[in-house]
Amino acid sequence: MDFNIKKDLVFFDLETTGLNILRDRIVQIALIKYTPQSNEPQELQMLINPGIPISEESMKIHGITPDIIKNKPTFGQVAQQLYDFIGNADLSGYNSNRFDVPMLIEEFARNGFDFDIDNRKLIDVQRLFYKMEPRTLKAAHKFYVGQEFENAHDALADVKATINVLKGQLKMYENTDFENNDGEIVKTPVKNDMDALHQFTNDLSIVDVTQRLKYNSEGVIIFNFGKYIGQPAAEVLIKDKQYYNWILNKEFSHQVKKIVKKLVKEYEAK
Repeated sequence: MDFNIKKDLVFFDLETTGLNILRDRIVQIALIKYTPQSNEPQELQMLINPGIPISEESMKIHGITPDIIKNKPTFGQVAQQLYDFIGNADLSGYNSNRFDVPMLIEEFARNGFDFDIDNRKLIDVQRLFYKMEPRTLKAAHKFYVGQEFENAHDALADVKATINVLKGQLKMYENTDFENNDGEIVKTPVKNDMDALHQFTNDLSIVDVTQRLKYNSEGVIIFNFGKYIGQPAAEVLIKDKQYYNWILNKEFSHQVKKIVKKLVKEYEAK
């Protein structure tokens, strides 16, 4: 099956030093890019020296030890190559919206690259899977592809498995309706269309990938955490400069800080 895409689509997976998006680093990245012009995908994978220790828990999962990556390039040394490979492509992965995408944004930001996702479609295969058949990637592969999944937690193997799972999902749910928690029926939401998959697998009220900001029913960006939860962010940031500076100087994501700065600038320009 060929994907019905209007722009480039990059499937990717990361192996990391740990699970903290702001503090941990990438040790392996694998990407497979599909383009509207060609049915032959392009592959790119590399090991990366993170410059910090790899947690014991992570090494047990992916098997990448300090000896394996000690002579590999740092992210900064390959950032331009990765940035150019991805280009303006839409992104897809397994649990990518909550982990891989924000981790990649932070790595790029640390090295002077503003990896903007505002105009990208994000297709999280895990969210599609969990909505239709809540399981793991290994179970998803067996369920949708009909084969056991070997070499789990090798980045390139995970990417290939994710691609096969999405293809299986597109076939299985081609004519299937979805009933949400409110009892509303969504007609055939799973289709070979990246716009439709983005709409179905993402909470469009959430503004940033770490879910610190969201839209209210009027389309106004509000805080989704802390003492100002539910309040309009721009108004709060203008009135409470100390809170604004606290966000800019604490461990909030690059994306949140960028949005906060933009909100203040636009509010002051009114």
